[in-house]
Amino acid sequence: MVRRLAFSLLLLLTTVVFVPATVLFAPSPAQAATTALRFVDIPGDGVNLKATVIAPAAAGRHPAIIFPSSWGLNDLEYVAQAAKLAARGYVVVSYTPRGWWLSGGEIDTAGPRDRADLSKVIDWAVTTTGADPQRIGAAGVSYGAGISLLGSAFDPRIRAVGVLSGWTDLNYSLSGDQTRHRQSAGLLQVAAQAVGNPGPELSGNLADFFAGRNTEQVAAWAAQRSAVTYLDQLNTNRPAVLIANAWGDSFFPPNQLTGFFTALAGPKRLELRPGDHAIAELTGLAGLPNDVWAGLSRWFDQYLAGVDTGVPAEPPVVVKPWNAGIEQYATWSALAGSTSRLGLGAIRTLEGTGLLGGAPAASLTKSLPTGRDTVANGGVVLLTNGAGAFTGLRPTIWLPAVDRSRAGVWAGVRPSAVQRVRGTPRLHLNLIGTQRTGTVVAYLYDLDAVGTATLITHAPVSWTGTSAGDRTVDVDLWATAYDVPAGHAVTLVVDTVDPLYFDENESGRTVTVGGGSYLDLPLK
Repeated sequence: MVRRLAFSLLLLLTTVVFVPATVLFAPSPAQAATTALRFVDIPGDGVNLKATVIAPAAAGRHPAIIFPSSWGLNDLEYVAQAAKLAARGYVVVSYTPRGWWLSGGEIDTAGPRDRADLSKVIDWAVTTTGADPQRIGAAGVSYGAGISLLGSAFDPRIRAVGVLSGWTDLNYSLSGDQTRHRQSAGLLQVAAQAVGNPGPELSGNLADFFAGRNTEQVAAWAAQRSAVTYLDQLNTNRPAVLIANAWGDSFFPPNQLTGFFTALAGPKRLELRPGDHAIAELTGLAGLPNDVWAGLSRWFDQYLAGVDTGVPAEPPVVVKPWNAGIEQYATWSALAGSTSRLGLGAIRTLEGTGLLGGAPAASLTKSLPTGRDTVANGGVVLLTNGAGAFTGLRPTIWLPAVDRSRAGVWAGVRPSAVQRVRGTPRLHLNLIGTQRTGTVVAYLYDLDAVGTATLITHAPVSWTGTSAGDRTVDVDLWATAYDVPAGHAVTLVVDTVDPLYFDENESGRTVTVGGGSYLDLPLK
């Protein structure tokens, strides 16, 4: 009764907010007849899992897709897409992972119990429905994506995977470049406490994470839940893996995906679009036309249903830049045709800005006070980059408003041609007299003629050491694809605070950028 009430509420909300229910659930005349959506309990690894099932009405064996639900959501998340896929000939089983909503147990965060549950769901589908054991796929958004990918490393029956806004390295997701992600981790904790049963394992690791203690234990816990840890097993099983993510994913930034994708041995595809976490897939969950879900259907048709969709003949890397049309590449490394090294110049006293370009200035010294923020920032988790997926707009600041007593600013020349930034910008900083721990945050902007600076990408970097002193830090800014218009200047801002992250700075100190620092900018 509770599940049927929840289903009715979801349907009502979807009808009001997104589209008429007839769009969501009524098959077109060209679609095959399906069974009614059924609510079932599936025995997992020692717990009951709540699930929904829909399948083709025709008798016989059919390819099957398993959907674990997202963090904080339940199996009703996929009702629109499940209905569409069933009408295409798939048995679709969507389930709520352990510890969430009405499923039993404690949240395992895509750990070994979640992986065992996925295999149990496959067992149930094969024995209870018309699922063909030779044609099993797994997919999901966010948490469901992670469970699906990890599960395919342990269960060779999974022949195709859809990783939509998922992660491959949980350590990088939580603490990329040694910097703890405050806002995204905080939202994960809130959701677990609100609609889940976190249990002592998740609660303890999150408490340690937020306190910055027991870092080796937290890292080991996260590594056990990272597909990159099991890359050899994935390459032995060779599932066909589709990875679709956003340039601005504030939960699972894209840098963790590119090297992992390159190392995959089986059929693979990488799609990167504007937006933030799970934003690109959102309209598809409401049953509306959606490029991500259309691509996933083609992927499963090719590698599960045996339909020649042409996917294998297409370049496997597909990117939609923030402000340009879709591009396709044979490899990730092919995005950038060259790398331009832009030295950080000495700060000009009158304007408080240095040149970004030419040889790195040996005489550079720019001190940045700790704990003093500026208008330069990475935005708000989900909202800032998420809005960009719909509007095509990036966050902007007025560069003269950046307080030069709190930040270092370096502006490039204004070429007469478009600069097509493609790939991962890398910043090398020589720091003078640092404290034992510290953090700086780098922002790359597109600066127009009147001082408006549009954010291209950013990243934090932190360090910990046994003693204070000079040090070198290197940071990969988040991978991006962005066209800097002719007459605009690529501009770098570096400060020590961003609300997205915890920082490791001691209060009342300074971080000094020294000579020999530079930015490597990948250009098409």
